[in-house]
Amino acid sequence: MLFMKKAFVGLLCLGFLLHLTAKSQQLQPDTSDNYKLVWADEFNKEGAPDSTNWTYEHGFARNHELQWYQPQNARCHKGLLIIEAKKEHLPNPNYVPNSSDWKTNRPFIEYTAASMNTSGLHSWQYGRMVMRARIDVSAGLWPAFWTLGVDKPWPSNGEIDIMEYYNNNLLANIACGTATRYKAKWYSTKTPMATFSKNWSRQFHTWRMDWDEKSISLYVDDQLLNHVELTQLVNQDGTGFNPFKQPHYILLNMALGGDNGGDPSATKFPRRYEVDYVRVYQRK
Repeated sequence: MLFMKKAFVGLLCLGFLLHLTAKSQQLQPDTSDNYKLVWADEFNKEGAPDSTNWTYEHGFARNHELQWYQPQNARCHKGLLIIEAKKEHLPNPNYVPNSSDWKTNRPFIEYTAASMNTSGLHSWQYGRMVMRARIDVSAGLWPAFWTLGVDKPWPSNGEIDIMEYYNNNLLANIACGTATRYKAKWYSTKTPMATFSKNWSRQFHTWRMDWDEKSISLYVDDQLLNHVELTQLVNQDGTGFNPFKQPHYILLNMALGGDNGGDPSATKFPRRYEVDYVRVYQRK
């Protein structure tokens, strides 16, 4: 009888372990059979990010955002890439009195952050792009993990926002060009943060894009957020150009305020966008 009880307990334990293994395999992207790893940054080396992988934006960039981008706001520490937003009061070196340009009519810089990208270093056409990260959802913050096509001006080059957060919403967006210069056609979804658990933003999560010659699918923790067929993404300017049938490069950035980011004035700084890894897989 004792042997039978031990055997029964052993079978239960084995069944539980098999269940956990199956669940773990179900939650992980399939990288063994259909995909191979072609590029990754694990951010394991202390200090500045790897210059063979990343370059930077400088100054005020887009969307009337509040932050001044500078490389020193990005660093690797204890296996994480830390993109830090800081509240700082600095002179704007590009200030021009009475200028009508929002980038030059601000006498001072009030916030700094970093924006990194692989442009000119690495780009890929099709595949699976994955990021594991923890995002800060404080008021006024606008972190993103996205791609842009290597050819044509925005938005005719194509934009994919694998992860974008602002104003209490997690977004998954795809944009192509229209007949109007600098006007995009958006395929967007917004997931309110209220639909996630209370401590969701304190945890690390995995964002993923699966992109092939037929469609683009965007996920968080294997939950499908957006799916668009490539036939819908031809630029609407009469050229017939599809910006998602060309290589794209990756961007990681933390923005503040601007057209969409909200008001950061009540947020205590500094704030962090922490990235565990970025990986790119392609079909074998």
